Amino acid sequence: MQLSDANTKNRQGDGLTSRLAVLFAVAGGIAVGNLYWAHPLLTEIATKLRISTGTVGLIVTVTQIGYAVGVLLIVPLGDMLPRRSLIPGVMACSALALLGGALSPNFFVLAASLAAVGITTVAGQLLTPLAGDLATPEERGKIVGTIVSGLLAGILLSRTVSGFLSDAFGWRFVYGVAALCTLLMAAVLWFVIPAERPRPRVAYRKLILSVFQIVGRYLIVQVTLLVGALAFSVFTLFWTGLTFLLSAPPYSYTVSQIGIVGIVGLAGALAARRVGRFHDRGWSVAVTGLALCLATASLLIAMVGAGSIFLVLVAVLLLDVAIQAVNVLNQSRMLSVDPLSRSRLNTAFVACNFIGGALGSALSGPLWSWGGWTALMLCGVSLTLLALAIWFGGRQILEPRV
Repeated sequence: MQLSDANTKNRQGDGLTSRLAVLFAVAGGIAVGNLYWAHPLLTEIATKLRISTGTVGLIVTVTQIGYAVGVLLIVPLGDMLPRRSLIPGVMACSALALLGGALSPNFFVLAASLAAVGITTVAGQLLTPLAGDLATPEERGKIVGTIVSGLLAGILLSRTVSGFLSDAFGWRFVYGVAALCTLLMAAVLWFVIPAERPRPRVAYRKLILSVFQIVGRYLIVQVTLLVGALAFSVFTLFWTGLTFLLSAPPYSYTVSQIGIVGIVGLAGALAARRVGRFHDRGWSVAVTGLALCLATASLLIAMVGAGSIFLVLVAVLLLDVAIQAVNVLNQSRMLSVDPLSRSRLNTAFVACNFIGGALGSALSGPLWSWGGWTALMLCGVSLTLLALAIWFGGRQILEPRV
């Protein structure tokens, strides 16, 4: 196949153009944003489908479990199949699942559709190792930070856009728009992803098993996965619970007002873009510990300031900066362990993160019903302290690989 000049420049190891890096970030943001449309809609969906608050939180859980399954079963194929066709293909499947969500007649069909969305909306996790392959070693942390900033922006803006669209047209319209955007981006990526050199084929069963073998081979990977899963469980626990807090008195916010809160977290996306440079400079481990301390402080602020929207917004800002800093540094570290296995290492990283995320969202409904916002924040503080303990005990394991 004859490559264009731009594609030739983007062969593996020759560097990644800034325009393509930004496009990957936008595409990843659209893909991962599909996981979070429901967050500000939970109260409305519960009302329209006549289900309890505790039950409606399960649609977030099944979406994240589906995502972990998709990352485990689909993302490893990025080490073997041509990503120029694989990535647009999974995005097209995701668009169909989103359309199913828009047309769901009841809670069970909606939950099944969103589980399918979770399984298929893995394009961002295929694009991240692809960018790592195309980037030079000196810029890999910076490039990964750019892609992750796009993913975070997608997570946060999806909440904001979801709120406005739902207030204007209803929650079903949100999923219809998401399906259209995802399909259009699939078409764009089909044309712009550079061709790759042929890679050896591996039996699918061996490919999946090799994910677990790689995790078992490196202690640095095991410690990083534990810290990442705990951090992301705090992230989903907080954001799922935040919908309950802001929709209840004294706030009683509308869906669009809840969505606007997500804009505050965009500062986390800006920080995420720059924090990858700490990895490039060899400061990854120390900054990870500082970020976990910041996450703990933000949860305490949120707990004591539950009645003040100003303090809640400060907590949102600090928590998003902290958790995304942990994510960027962990992911940069993972992608540097074994260059030939980046898609599988990313599979392990994201699957563990979203297993932790599913745990956080599953806990949010029962904790809110049992002890309200205080119970949610105390649980989050406990999880961040556990992550800090693992980080502190594993510093010597992490440091040599930085």
